[in-house]
Amino acid sequence: MSSNRADRLQSLAWLAVGAGLLWLLWLLSPILAPFVVAAVLAYICDPGVNWLVARRIPRALAVTMMIVGLGIMLMLLILILTPMVYREGLALVQRLPDLVDLLNSKVLPWAETQLGVTLQLDAGAIRKWLAGNWSTAQDVLTLLLARARSGGMALVGVVANLFLVPLVMFYLLQEWPRILGYLEDTVPRPWHARTTKLLSEVDQVMSEFLRGQLSVMLLLAIFYSIGLWLAGLRFALPVGVMTGLLVFIPFVGFSAGLLLALMAALLQAQGWPPIIGVAVVYSLGQLVESFLLTPYLVGERIGLHPLAVIFALMAFGELFGFVGVLVALPVSAALLVGGRELRTLYLESSLYRGDGDGAKVDQ
Repeated sequence: MSSNRADRLQSLAWLAVGAGLLWLLWLLSPILAPFVVAAVLAYICDPGVNWLVARRIPRALAVTMMIVGLGIMLMLLILILTPMVYREGLALVQRLPDLVDLLNSKVLPWAETQLGVTLQLDAGAIRKWLAGNWSTAQDVLTLLLARARSGGMALVGVVANLFLVPLVMFYLLQEWPRILGYLEDTVPRPWHARTTKLLSEVDQVMSEFLRGQLSVMLLLAIFYSIGLWLAGLRFALPVGVMTGLLVFIPFVGFSAGLLLALMAALLQAQGWPPIIGVAVVYSLGQLVESFLLTPYLVGERIGLHPLAVIFALMAFGELFGFVGVLVALPVSAALLVGGRELRTLYLESSLYRGDGDGAKVDQ
């Protein structure tokens, strides 16, 4: 058997192994969520652990400090936002008929005059519906707790995952250097230099995107919360934080936040100042994000186009569910680096340069 034929057979064997692993991941996707969440968080927190280790802190203690700090931040965020969102959400529902009256008296007459569109919303029907369902809306927490008690196994599964994520995260962060060393040792020696170079580029793309995007989310959440508060919006903190967190999905965070802020400003019924303030805050926020935060914290050289991010999130979410959403961007980063490598090989090939056998194509 010739060496070329042996190489081809070996390549096909590796492709079959890769396809088998993808199929196995697809089958196991319903139970992989806590492990993938832990792996993503471990990857994000690894530089912090390394920084603590460099300060002569034992790695196990550094990992514990990082996980505890992350847990405290998440718990504070939940404890602060959940009651506020619940309270403001109820107030928003109560004011919904007033918003309908405002639309009927101000917006819809303008639309009929300018666009010839005739439409009338029934505020009375909305008030009647709210009066009949208000007690149910107020008891939503009781209903959720009752459902949780009736679905005991589902509740046990959620609690188990909450404990499983930090546990898996601890072991991953503790063994991170050994895992990387083991993977590096398994790479065939003839491929070692190029493989480590590609993996380094993948790591650079993912780290710049994920850690940079987290910084952008945090800064924008602070900016929108303070800006909407200065604009006089009652729902400034929940709307601002929600806008910042959703910025991770291009265009969705800005659009959803602007819509929520405008609805809140209309429901305050204080005239044009809150509405103008919301427009100014979101215009400035878009400028700050596009021309200052994203270029400096994420970096334009990454090459992950916003449309590619949206497609990756939707495609992987459709194929693998929640797990697919978590791995969409890391896999896209790896595919991006692989695509760059394939393009480099193509530009160096005789087919592109037109020498050797490739020159005979046009003859």
